[in-house]
Amino acid sequence: MIVVMKPDSSKEHADHVISLLDGMGFSSCLIESAERKVVEVLGIAGSFDNMGLENAPMVDKVLPEAGPLLAASRRPGEETFQVPLGARATVGGTKLAVIAGPCSVESRAQLLEIAAAVREAGAVALRGGAFKPRTSPYSFQGHGEKALEWLALAREETGLAVVTEVLSSAHVELVARYADVLQVGSRNMHHTPLLRAVGQQEKPVLLKRGWSATLEEFLLAAEYIMVEGNHNVILCERGIRTHETYVRNTLALAVVPEIKRVSQLPIIVDPSHGTGRNHLVTPMSNAAVACGADGLIIEVHGKPAEAWSDGEQSLDLGQFRLLMQGLRPFAAASGREG
Repeated sequence: MIVVMKPDSSKEHADHVISLLDGMGFSSCLIESAERKVVEVLGIAGSFDNMGLENAPMVDKVLPEAGPLLAASRRPGEETFQVPLGARATVGGTKLAVIAGPCSVESRAQLLEIAAAVREAGAVALRGGAFKPRTSPYSFQGHGEKALEWLALAREETGLAVVTEVLSSAHVELVARYADVLQVGSRNMHHTPLLRAVGQQEKPVLLKRGWSATLEEFLLAAEYIMVEGNHNVILCERGIRTHETYVRNTLALAVVPEIKRVSQLPIIVDPSHGTGRNHLVTPMSNAAVACGADGLIIEVHGKPAEAWSDGEQSLDLGQFRLLMQGLRPFAAASGREG
């Protein structure tokens, strides 16, 4: 059981609740963040008489079970949060938000070419890896800060917001100086020190689902960010690992309408990592929009066959343009602007 304190409660109010519980013979602990205070009651199984706890000063509510969501739960009639993508776009509104760009930032010229092409096709943000988490230590790991500088230049020339991954707490401030959105990748969804660090930043966070994470674990990872004070969280479904081998991951699109049911957070879909197959990106993008996704994040490269990473799942510039054109009827059918 947990006792949720009101946002403007003091530590003295929480201590009073702990004192009441102690008098009832229960152990408890205070969980405190920048956003709110919660008292967890330890060792309770089954039903429990609140014994007037709900009437204690500054208590918001008493929950028999915490469930996955406190900060981001959706109540009937509530709208999806609109999270800013730079100064010109948002995720979660009526307009479909498409983020596109290369898996890895390979060079200044490569990035500027792709940025101009995806903007012309209708993308609102540019993705690109400056620091690359690779399965093999012998694979290209990214250009680091130099790539961040190129991403910032691309934003200056195109107006696209910049989305790039941060790999560790030590990199958060550096990446935040250049990027508009901090991406937490699937490998780091369970990395709670990193989640707390990006939660203490003002920049929006794009949180990718871990490749074996349950829906509840995914939502609780978002809560780690939000309890630190940062409510600008964008969820991203990017496929989960199953026994299937003909795709890189199994793109679990059922998570999209389910998150829409239980959470106010916007959710986008990554059909590139979700399938690992170039020819599946367009149909799965259409399906993602049709089932209610707020946007997409797609890997695009000028010459996918020559890409330094993930070329097999990247669209070329012409394919991306056709994908954007084909999304319009699916967006319209879902009540969105393409």
